[in-house]
Amino acid sequence: MTATLAGRTILMSGGSRGIGLAIAERAARDGANVAILAKTDTPHPKLEGTIHTAAAAIEAAGGKALPILGDVRDEESVRSAVEQTVEAFGGIDIVVNNASAIDLSSTTDLPMKKYDLMQDINTRGSFLLAKTARPHLERSTCAHVLTLSPPINLDPRWAGGYLGYTIAKYGMSLVTLGLAEEWRERGIAANSLWPRTAIATAAVQNLLGGEETMARSRTPQIMADAAHAVLIRDPRECTGRFLLDDEVLAEEGITDLSPYGGTEGELVLDFFLDS
Repeated sequence: MTATLAGRTILMSGGSRGIGLAIAERAARDGANVAILAKTDTPHPKLEGTIHTAAAAIEAAGGKALPILGDVRDEESVRSAVEQTVEAFGGIDIVVNNASAIDLSSTTDLPMKKYDLMQDINTRGSFLLAKTARPHLERSTCAHVLTLSPPINLDPRWAGGYLGYTIAKYGMSLVTLGLAEEWRERGIAANSLWPRTAIATAAVQNLLGGEETMARSRTPQIMADAAHAVLIRDPRECTGRFLLDDEVLAEEGITDLSPYGGTEGELVLDFFLDS
């Protein structure tokens, strides 16, 4: 195995901004091909970035980009994204399940429309994208499915506080658990990656505390570097793991996390982690 993603092809759900875009740009610096399947075709007043600006950033970083307008909830849209990626780049080596919806309402206050949205994007979307890409992953010598979801923490305070969101994120983690076992003999790795702390993204800015929390969050680059470290590993030796960004970097000998920001006060611990 070589410590580069040069020439590898990634199909990512989401990725127009935030953590997904950071992962894509980091891979592009190696010379990777990155297909972005996302819904943002035109600018949104509260959400920076579109599939087109993401593609431009990927190519500026040194990679090849394929922006695909689509919806990870829709089976035909996902099938088309897989076909377009294979047609453009000749195969698929890596699937990154990055797309995710969040609503922290209590069970009483959560509309079923929002519950369904989280289930369909987070859990169903992750399952569908990996399932649809599997025949092409099998042909790769460096096949990975990386899902941005947490370790499954059965402390009842998480489900008790945000039941709908917890079900949806743990559903993504069950995709990792199941695929790692089911596809182990096929040589396809399945892992989950989660940040130790809040990450400065649009979700934090708009939904989870605004500027104060942003100042106590790390930048998306920590997740990008951690994802890169996972994706260059031998898929037969690194699978079925629920990884935290700082622990992955520590395994690579990186313990100084100051370049990733979050220097204004105590960092905010992310969801589903114990202090």
